Amino acid sequence: MQKNDNATQVINQMFKAFKTGNTSELLKTISEDSLWIYKGPEELPYTGEYKGKKGVESFITGISAYVEVLDFQIFKIVSDGETVFVSGLEKQRIKSNDKILEQKWVQIYTVKDGLITSMEEFADTAYALELFQSKAQHS
Repeated sequence: MQKNDNATQVINQMFKAFKTGNTSELLKTISEDSLWIYKGPEELPYTGEYKGKKGVESFITGISAYVEVLDFQIFKIVSDGETVFVSGLEKQRIKSNDKILEQKWVQIYTVKDGLITSMEEFADTAYALELFQSKAQHS
C-alpha cells in the first residue's frame, strides 16, 4: 500500500476534533459534498446516509442524543492513495436504558484535496440494535 501522509493527517485532525467534541474543527475536514454512511437496521437511531457538512454535523451531534461515549480508541490507520482505513473500538452508554455497548468497528474514508469526501462505517449493528431494544434493568 502506498503511504499518503496528507490523507492520514486529515483523518487524524478529524478524530482529534471528534474526541474533544469540537464539531466546528471537525467540519473543517469535511468536503461540502461529503457522504457518510452508517449501515445497519432501520430501527437503529443513527443508521443512514448523511450528505454534506450539515449531514455530517447531524450524524455527529445526533449520536450524542442517544449515547454517551465512554471510550473511543483507534487501533490502526492505513492509507492507500485517497483511501484511508481505520479500525477501532468504542464503548457507549445507551441513554434510554443504561446498557453498555462496546464494539470494534472499521471505517473507510476517501480524502481528496485535503478534505474527507466519504466515510462508511462497519460495525456489529445487530448487536447494537439488540442492546438498544433491551429494557433497562431496575434494582
